[in-house]
Amino acid sequence: MPYKSLSHFINTLESAGELIRIRKHVSPRLEITEIADRMVKHGGPALLFENTGTEFPLLINTFASYKRICMAFEVDSLEEIGDNLTRITKEILSPKDHFLDKIKILPALQKLSSWMPTIIHKKGACQEVIMNTPDLTKLPVLTCWPADGGPFITLPAVHTKDPLSGIRNLGMYRMQVFSPDLTGMHWHLHKGSANHFNKYRELKKRMPVTVTLGGDPAYTYAATAPLPENIDEYLLAGFLRKKKVEFVKCLTNELEIPSDVDFVIEGYVDPLEEFIFEGPFGDHTGFYSLADYFPRFHVTCITHRKNAIYPATIVGIPPMEDGWIGKATEKIFLLPIKMTVAQELENIHMPMEGVFHNIVLTSIRKQYPGQALKVMNSLWGAGQMMFNKILAVMEPNIELTDYKMVARQISESVNPSTDIHFMRGPVDILDHSSNQYAFGSKIGIDATSKLPGEKTGLKNIPEPFCNGEEIQTEYPEIKNINSALLTEGISVVILSILKSRRHHVQDLAITLFQNGWIKNVKFIVFVDSLVDVTRVDDVVWITANNIDPVRDCNLINQENGECYSSLIIDGTRKTKKLDDFERDWPNVIVMDEEIITRIDQNWSAYELGSFLPSPSRRFKSLKINDGALTS
Repeated sequence: MPYKSLSHFINTLESAGELIRIRKHVSPRLEITEIADRMVKHGGPALLFENTGTEFPLLINTFASYKRICMAFEVDSLEEIGDNLTRITKEILSPKDHFLDKIKILPALQKLSSWMPTIIHKKGACQEVIMNTPDLTKLPVLTCWPADGGPFITLPAVHTKDPLSGIRNLGMYRMQVFSPDLTGMHWHLHKGSANHFNKYRELKKRMPVTVTLGGDPAYTYAATAPLPENIDEYLLAGFLRKKKVEFVKCLTNELEIPSDVDFVIEGYVDPLEEFIFEGPFGDHTGFYSLADYFPRFHVTCITHRKNAIYPATIVGIPPMEDGWIGKATEKIFLLPIKMTVAQELENIHMPMEGVFHNIVLTSIRKQYPGQALKVMNSLWGAGQMMFNKILAVMEPNIELTDYKMVARQISESVNPSTDIHFMRGPVDILDHSSNQYAFGSKIGIDATSKLPGEKTGLKNIPEPFCNGEEIQTEYPEIKNINSALLTEGISVVILSILKSRRHHVQDLAITLFQNGWIKNVKFIVFVDSLVDVTRVDDVVWITANNIDPVRDCNLINQENGECYSSLIIDGTRKTKKLDDFERDWPNVIVMDEEIITRIDQNWSAYELGSFLPSPSRRFKSLKINDGALTS
C-alpha cells in the first residue's frame, strides 16, 4: 500500500524504531547538519526536528540505511525491485509466436498502464494552505556547512516541461535562498531541466518551474533517478509505489504536481535574465563546490498541506544519506543498463567513497578478447555514466562489495602497461581536479582474466618490497607510508608527501624505484602530508576526487627489467605554483568547532541516546583554511 503522505512514512519509521523525535530547539543553521552528520556516519535513525524556529518540523536522514531505503519502497530487499522490473520487462518484450502468448502479456500491460500518472480536476492536499505572500524564510531551510553561500533547499523535486514536446522532467537541483521569493536554480549543463531551459531561451519565453517537497518517498527517489531523456520519472514512481501518481494543476503556472506532497513552490525562470552568483556549497564530493552563475528562480506562490513537514538532506564527506540512495539505483537500473548498453554486464556497484560518479565497479561474463574495453566504452557513452572517472571491470566470481577481494583481483590480473586504459570526455561539473570545467579524463581497469590474443606479461612476478624506514630517513618530505596491503596480496603502497617543488611526486617515485626502495609494486599512491594513510577508505575518497587520470596517473618502467610497469597515482592537491593548475581548488568540508562544541554540550538534552563524536574532528587536519577555497 503506497504512502499517503510524508507523515504516513514517518509514522511507519517510528513504529519500526527507525526515527527519533527531537523536541528541543535546534537551529537549521549548521546545528541540524552537525547532528545529522553524526547520526548518518554512525548508522543512526531518521531524525524529526520538531522545534526548528519555524512552524514546520524538519525530517532528515530519511533514507540513510539499507532498511529505511527498503521501507521507502515497501520491499524487504532492493533485489525485489530489480526482480520485479526484470519479470515485467521479460513478459512484455519476450517473443510472442502464438495468439495465446500475446494474450498472456495483457495483465503486464494493464499493470504498466496503472502506473501512469493522471490528473485530477480539484485541489490537492498540497494546496490546503496558500501563503498570502510567498515567503521561503518561513521554511526551516538549512545552512548546511560553514562556508556555504547561504541557506539551501536540499531535497527539492524540480518540475519543468519541454516547451516543444510538452514532456515533463523531474530533477533534483540544490536551490540557494536569496530572499523570500528568489532562489538560484543549480541545474547542471547535462541535465534535463537545463535542456528545457536552453529551448525556452531560444524561444525567448519565460520558463515555468514548480518545486515540490515531501509526499511519498518514491517521488524523492524518482527525482534523483538516472532515467533516459523523455521517460517520465513519475512512471518510475508509480512502479515503485505500485499505484499511479495523481496530479493537480498549479495555481500560478501551467505545470502539474503530485496532489499529496507537503510543499509546492511555484514560479518561473526568465532565460533572458542575468544569472545570479550562487554558492559555495558543501557538496556530495566531500569538498565545496565553488560559486558560479546560475539561473534565478522567482517564486510566485507557495502552498502546503496542513501540518506539513519539511524534508531535507545534507551531503558531504561520505558516507552520507545520498550513498544509500545510490544503492537503490544500482539495483533498479542494472537491468536497463544490461538491456540497452552492455548485455554481458552481470553486476554494478558504486562505492560510497567514489561519491557516485568517481568510482564504478562492474563484473561481466567475458567471452572474447577486448570485451572489457568494449564495456568501458559502452558505459562511458551511456547517460549519466559519462561522468564516471574510474571504471574497473572484472568477472562474476568477484564480489564487488568485498573491496579487498576486488583489490586482490586487480593486483593479480592487471598489468599496468596493457590493462589500464585512458579516455577523455565529459566529467561532472563538480569535479574540481580537471584542468577544464566539465571536461577531463577517465581511467579504465581491465581486471578480467586474459584470453588468447590479449597481452598479459604477468609471469614469475617477484615478491613486492617497500623499505619504508629507509625512504622516510632519506626523504623527510615523505611523512608516512602504508605498505601493509602488500602482506594481504594487494599490490599497493600509499605515501603521504609534503610537496615543495614542481614534479615532486613523479621525480621522487622514479628515484624510489631506481634506488630499489620500492620493488615489484604495481600501484603507488601519493596523497598530501595530512592524509592518514592508514585509513584506506579516506585515501580512496580523496584520491578519486583529486586526480585527473591522464595528468595524474603515470607509468614507470621497472629498472630491473621485470615484466610490468608500475602506475604512479598523484592524489595530492594541485596548485598553480607546483602543478600549473589554473582553476580554484576547493576545501574539504568540516564543521566549525564552535558548533561541534555546542552540540557536544547539549547532546543529552536532545535525547538522542548514547553520545556520538563529531566526524568533522577526524577530518579537520585536511582543511586548509576557513573558506571554501584552499587559497
